[in-house]
Amino acid sequence: MKLSKERLHQVYLNMCTARHYEETIATVYMEGKTPKFDIAAGTIPGEMHLAAGQEPCGAAVCIHLRDSDTVTAPHRPHHIAIAKGVDLNEMTAEIFGKKTGLSGGRGGHMHLFDHRVNFACSGIVAQGCGPAVGAALAAQMRGRDDIAVAYVGEGAVNQGGYHESVNLAALWNLGVIFVVEDNAWAISVPKDKALSIDRAADRAASYGIPGEYVADNDTLHLLEVAGEAVERARAGKGPTIIEVETFRFMGHFQGDAEGYRPKGEVEELKKRDPIPRFRTYLLDEGLATAEEVDALEAEAKQRVEEAIEFARESEDPKPEEALEKVFV
Repeated sequence: MKLSKERLHQVYLNMCTARHYEETIATVYMEGKTPKFDIAAGTIPGEMHLAAGQEPCGAAVCIHLRDSDTVTAPHRPHHIAIAKGVDLNEMTAEIFGKKTGLSGGRGGHMHLFDHRVNFACSGIVAQGCGPAVGAALAAQMRGRDDIAVAYVGEGAVNQGGYHESVNLAALWNLGVIFVVEDNAWAISVPKDKALSIDRAADRAASYGIPGEYVADNDTLHLLEVAGEAVERARAGKGPTIIEVETFRFMGHFQGDAEGYRPKGEVEELKKRDPIPRFRTYLLDEGLATAEEVDALEAEAKQRVEEAIEFARESEDPKPEEALEKVFV
């Protein structure tokens, strides 16, 4: 599926927005948590899982989707939410626990929900697979060509919920794409200590569906593979598993000492940073001028700065409102 220059610019904008967002949140998160780290203190209390380095997984897949398509994400969701079009101001306010957040500050960063673009995420491993299958089934029963995308990490592909969901999607020929974000670490467990085979995508054969592997965090390859998978799903040709070799530049959570990672691993990964590589592609292929790329990067930073300011200035929820919006 060939994308227009304007759509490729949107991919780059979403990648840059996600990167600047994660780096900014990493800084804000530490406010009030030093010199002694206290996970409950500061501007953003609680855990924080960031996805710097994994930007292609969101941007290169979601560019092919509509608002009416459903996306479910795991506990590291921001780059996917941004690519799906979740309101950045409201998402940030939610992370800050503010009244103007997506769920009034009740869900936090692992439980973002925006019904306007059919996006949801969960901190429970592989939890989004079942709802994605349900959304695809609903579309099929209504005679619509809307599809669903379920994101999981490579550590989630051994979960029963994942296998049951892939099996059911294949059995009922549902339009679901399962995107496996393989960043090589399931918290602190390396992939080769958890997976019985080298590639999770190879398991697609056991369900009788296509399995695609994208190496080296390659944005261009993922754009192509995802476009084909979306076309198949919309045409009623069933599900696909896409496994992406991606990079996690930060710890499993903010505050993670990362003592389990080999020395120099992150530095080596950053030499293959997908964002400068995609920038170079746009320039070399004449798909963007230097001025256009600079403008996209500036827009990304402005979007993030405005979202952070919106969240900081938003009102805190009142204690007596705690049970509102919980049960609908």
